Amino acid sequence: AVVSTQSTGEFKEGCDAACNGPYQGRWSKTMMGYGAEDSNFVLELTYNYGIDKYELGNDFKALNIASREVFEALPTGEIEDGSKIVSSPDGYPFRVENKDVSSAGPVSGITLTSSNIPATIKFWTEILGLTVLHRIEGHVTLGFDESQACVRFIEEKEVNHAKAYGRIAFSVPTDELAAAERLAKEQGYEILTPFVTLKTEGKADVCVVIFSDPDGYEICFVGDEGFRELSVFDPEGDNLLDKAIKEDGSDDWFKKKGISKSSA
Repeated sequence: AVVSTQSTGEFKEGCDAACNGPYQGRWSKTMMGYGAEDSNFVLELTYNYGIDKYELGNDFKALNIASREVFEALPTGEIEDGSKIVSSPDGYPFRVENKDVSSAGPVSGITLTSSNIPATIKFWTEILGLTVLHRIEGHVTLGFDESQACVRFIEEKEVNHAKAYGRIAFSVPTDELAAAERLAKEQGYEILTPFVTLKTEGKADVCVVIFSDPDGYEICFVGDEGFRELSVFDPEGDNLLDKAIKEDGSDDWFKKKGISKSSA
């Protein structure tokens, strides 16, 4: 199991739907995963050229991976309930289980914090359409079905998103977006980005609606038709990413100006 670059892109200014966060400068977006976006859970990594680091909160608990191959490849480190716990250079935790890869692929899901499990369940089931797969006191696992990556919530007193928060995206038929937005509004939930069409130069346009759940998590519904065109694997992805990294002169630029990159 090897993570690969599915696609990558460079942008001169901030995204209309805040895809790169609340920043208006130059940024890049890279999709990475164990397989194609259309059939695997993938990560969208955003890099803002003027930001050096982001303050982490307690919202993101782990990206969960189930793979004997990945488990064996990791050095012996922190073990928790039989899983190996490792962190990325930016501090994001990964939990790797010594299990066979499921039909969902090596990524079995993500674990987040909830301040109110019943409120979380109500929003994610009634508005987003997920199903409760497993539930015990203080914990709940939600998903569209057992064959796909799931979202796990662990209850804590409060959720702090700090500055390093991201968003979760689901591919949904475009003609269902408006109805989902309307239902959320009717039940008093916040819509962060109403239905909008985002244009990507040289690629497909995509329609999105971005919701906020009771704890402030951002959930993006992406129109499936445009998503399928936009998410096609780019065989030049790795080369384009390497090229962008080599050409990134932002550190030198800030050094010459005698200033430091910002910390978000």
